[in-house]
Amino acid sequence: MTVSIVLFTSDLRLHDNPALRAALREADRIVPLFVYDDGLRATGFAVPNRGAFLADCLVDLDTGLRKRGGRLVVRSGDVVDQVRRVASETGAERVHVAAGVSRYATRREERLRDALDGSGCRLVVHDAVVTAVAPGELLPSGKDHYAVFTPYFRRWTAEGVRDVLAAPRTVQVADVASDPVRPRAEITGVSPGLDAGGENAGRKRLRAWLSGDIAGYEDGQDDIAADATSRLSPHLHFGTLSATEVVHEATREGSPGAQAFIRQLAWRDFHHQVLAARPDAAAQDYRSRGDRWRTNKKETAAWLDGRTGYPFVDAAMRQLRHEGWMHNRGRMVVASFLTKTLYVDWRVGARHFLSLLVDGDVANNQMNWQWAAGTGTDTRPNRVLNPVIQCKRFDPGGSYVRRWLPELAAVPDRFVHEPWKLPDADRADIDYPDPIVELAEGRARFEQARGA
Repeated sequence: MTVSIVLFTSDLRLHDNPALRAALREADRIVPLFVYDDGLRATGFAVPNRGAFLADCLVDLDTGLRKRGGRLVVRSGDVVDQVRRVASETGAERVHVAAGVSRYATRREERLRDALDGSGCRLVVHDAVVTAVAPGELLPSGKDHYAVFTPYFRRWTAEGVRDVLAAPRTVQVADVASDPVRPRAEITGVSPGLDAGGENAGRKRLRAWLSGDIAGYEDGQDDIAADATSRLSPHLHFGTLSATEVVHEATREGSPGAQAFIRQLAWRDFHHQVLAARPDAAAQDYRSRGDRWRTNKKETAAWLDGRTGYPFVDAAMRQLRHEGWMHNRGRMVVASFLTKTLYVDWRVGARHFLSLLVDGDVANNQMNWQWAAGTGTDTRPNRVLNPVIQCKRFDPGGSYVRRWLPELAAVPDRFVHEPWKLPDADRADIDYPDPIVELAEGRARFEQARGA
């Protein structure tokens, strides 16, 4: 009897999973393995919101495997140690895993390869599992990655993506011991509005998106009050949905909205290929601007708490704390405000986002923060997003602001974007702070610092 191991990481699904299908194709029995990795917890990446979503994903994955005659095998400890033990216990000849781009993921692959070397068990790493197009597959002439999105997107569109693989009908699992899956209920500190995880939840959301709001996405993607986005990012991050399958389904839908949505999926792949080529960009400037960032604990605390005095910024920060998620337009505005209006290091914001975001992905989070800070791939590194103008443009009626800032519920429309302009008698009745900085002052300080 031959045995292969499938090490699930960021591909917690049965549909369109090349690593899983390869293992099933070559072996009589497999070990669908997930390891609660001590090393990953030590990095600080295993925060409550992602832990709760992960718990849902693992329960759902185990349920799906059991419906097919199998089960999920769970271990705890050092991931390399546990894979080696399972390989020894079952006589496995291969370990299949999805390729990653973070420094941690690539180091994990190196350690697995070294640990299995000489044991009769070989590591097989599968590309285009986490992304639609594998990092490094598309290269400009003479360079190791694309630094600008538009030419990358042209190549990405022209090349296309691989075919979608069906979910297996049956799964036979080798006889090996397993720890229990940790339920969501055991995790404390979870945002109260956090969505449910799991492949079934992801596929249900995808079907609703394709039959509903995707057609209007081109015009409605920035309407922050309507929240007319897919909310698929957590499922793409955990791999409960395949980016490849989502591209195929959106292409089949065919509307201008679907094309705009596919462009966002390409942005995700773009950031992964940047980080794959420049792993230091997770913590260092991709393009240094010589910044000497300010340290102002009071202003940073106001930003973290959603008490800056700028309604759009504060509403988005409170949504993040409540849901573990934030609309993309909100992410851009709060990041610009922190890095360019307050002139605080982008790493401060990136760390806070990773402490709460259920879709907290190193490639997308860090590279988007660098884009906003002007140290990344933005071709206009000194652009500043004015939170008042952004609020008026993308939340003209103030619905989003009022949803997350109940203290502004009774403020008239003409003042909801700039409550500091209320008459003094009315301002006394609301518990909302004055702006912590004048926008003109912040912009002038930033431009002087950048020499713009």
